[in-house]
Amino acid sequence: MTAARPRAPRRDTARRRDDILREVLAGNGEIAELAARFGISVSTVRRDLQQLAGDGHIHRTYGGAVAGGHAAERTLDEKESGNRAQKEAVARAAADRVRDGDVILLDAGTTTGRLARLLRARTALTVITNSTIALGHLAEAHGIELIVLGGRVRRPNGAILGPEGEETLRRLTPDVVFLGADGLHARDGLSCPTPEQAHSKELMAERGREVFVLADASKLGRSPFPYHARARGPWTLVTDAGAAAEKLTEFTAGGECEVLTA
Repeated sequence: MTAARPRAPRRDTARRRDDILREVLAGNGEIAELAARFGISVSTVRRDLQQLAGDGHIHRTYGGAVAGGHAAERTLDEKESGNRAQKEAVARAAADRVRDGDVILLDAGTTTGRLARLLRARTALTVITNSTIALGHLAEAHGIELIVLGGRVRRPNGAILGPEGEETLRRLTPDVVFLGADGLHARDGLSCPTPEQAHSKELMAERGREVFVLADASKLGRSPFPYHARARGPWTLVTDAGAAAEKLTEFTAGGECEVLTA
């Protein structure tokens, strides 16, 4: 009697959805083609596309999906409403790494915004930021010297971007840089909605002596946008306890990334 062949393990759902998202962003969003490409059922593709659309990454169409572009970005209120406890834990872990006298750079984002709120009562800090959220929290914090990077306010994420801010950054060497993330992929880096924002994040990472990326577990392995930024050198991922061990191994495998779990 011939032994039954063992069933292949099911593809990790989050990774499969990440791969499907990449196909949609590349213009290959037809349901039948996606089902054939990944060897899954049409109904599974529909569920994955529905989830990706619900997360704001794509738009559903008759027979498939298309890239959402700028319209797919969630508002700050929408981002703030999700994973509140995880974001708070990540922000608190990041705040513990800030020392008196530090010059720190805060990127735009809701988790970096929570970090800014936690730093309001601190003294002897210099904070550089391109975040309207951080600006709102720290503008009246008397113990903090606040430097705002110039440029235009980009909606919906509240990042201040432009050549003015980049010129200022090139004259600064922060002790610690805290980067926000819409998605973080082990191979590609930080997922960004525009090339301008990807360039800004890379420049921030380049200027800092220590670089931390704040990303709760839901963002790991995700690339909701087609542009990416990578840290050129050692960096630390700050995430929450819900992050799967195998997912974290993908980031630490190259030797440049350390992980701090909140």
